[in-house]
Amino acid sequence: MKKRELINLGIPAGRAVGIALELARAMAVDGMSRDDVRSTLKAIVSRPEAYREDERLGSLARCLAVTSTDRFIERTEPAPCRRWGDDFEPGCLAQMDHACRLPIAVAGALMPDAHTGYGLPIGGVLAVRDAVIPYAVGMDIACRMKLSVLDMPVATIRGEEGHLRKAIQEETAFGVGAGLARRKNHAVMDEDWSVSPVTRQNKDKAWKQLGSSGSGNHFVEFGVLTVIREDLGLKPGEYMALLSHSGSRGTGGEIARHYSQLAMEQHPELPRELKHLAWFGLDTQAGREYWMAMQLMGRYAAANHELIHAGIIRFLKTNALLQIENHHNFAWEETHFGEEVVVHRKGAVPASKDAVGIIPGSMATPGYVVRGKGHPASMHSAAHGAGRRLSRTAVKNMYTWNEARRFLKEHDVELISAGLDEVPMGYKDIEEVMRAQRDMVEILARFDPKLVKMAP
Repeated sequence: MKKRELINLGIPAGRAVGIALELARAMAVDGMSRDDVRSTLKAIVSRPEAYREDERLGSLARCLAVTSTDRFIERTEPAPCRRWGDDFEPGCLAQMDHACRLPIAVAGALMPDAHTGYGLPIGGVLAVRDAVIPYAVGMDIACRMKLSVLDMPVATIRGEEGHLRKAIQEETAFGVGAGLARRKNHAVMDEDWSVSPVTRQNKDKAWKQLGSSGSGNHFVEFGVLTVIREDLGLKPGEYMALLSHSGSRGTGGEIARHYSQLAMEQHPELPRELKHLAWFGLDTQAGREYWMAMQLMGRYAAANHELIHAGIIRFLKTNALLQIENHHNFAWEETHFGEEVVVHRKGAVPASKDAVGIIPGSMATPGYVVRGKGHPASMHSAAHGAGRRLSRTAVKNMYTWNEARRFLKEHDVELISAGLDEVPMGYKDIEEVMRAQRDMVEILARFDPKLVKMAP
């Protein structure tokens, strides 16, 4: 038999295939027919535990039974999954159901802002055992939010709008592949970038893009923060604030593409509808590489925001009274349901008890500073934003800039630049999202955007 035939039987590439090839040859030498050899191997794949002590078949059975992170075996019943809200596309629900079929899955949760993505829905939370799923982390690894409350009067937003525009344009750059003309420095670039071949090859790109903001729904904006409670260390009232949203830029994208493809190649046995949920065991070389690269991208994305905020604050000759940040599109090692698990939050944020974070709306709808309640069924998670109601293509087909400008004017928002696919009408109602997750977070403050810049 050939290697490909064995993989198609459900035997994972690597050591198990090597053992299976030797066993198949031995059985053929003993006079077994090809069909009998196939049937024997299929039986071992289906129930490796039944053959562990067999003198001849035991070596393959024990290899297959070592860990469920090696290959896909259909579960008798899916892992439990809790949903918040009810405004979900059929494709989004199907993706969450597929994720809970994985043999490594422990539990799932669907946030109220969820919509269809690749593999795991955006807004999907998935806990697994001893493994990491690149597509369940997402393409923009460690995408994050950062809020700085500025020591400036709220009236500055309209009184010195030109100066604020210049601050954004001078201190960051937007767009696919966009970088800065002059490199910024940060300690993250002194770290070990050889943890993965992809990080090593893309270090120069990462340095060029350090402090930039990217494309799509990434933004930098000024707005009014209305503090409702004193929990933040500020008196209730209105404050001028700076809010940014971006991630690990081109390098994070390269890591996601490389390891997502590699994971799929290592799991050819996955049914078509599950192929984007291919995983690595944390004890494998690829799993360790991806995990360390993901962690590096988390620190790199944080550095981007740190430089953007520091640059704008310096440009405006002011100070930050308070800074808050949180991230999504990441995997964390945590304890839930009495065991150690890896929690993937794709388009979802950590919301453990008393953790403070930011949940934005759209370019013209409010965002909220929240405190987590540590809901056990959500695995201490919450929505990461309003979530898309319509695809980018659908938005461009349904709306015009004239309609968008009317919406922006009604909400007193000045837009420096953005794509039509990012207009507010393409997003879910942030108020409904927040109502749906009242048992996961409590609101501490409201942020209303006033001057917004996104990629043109």
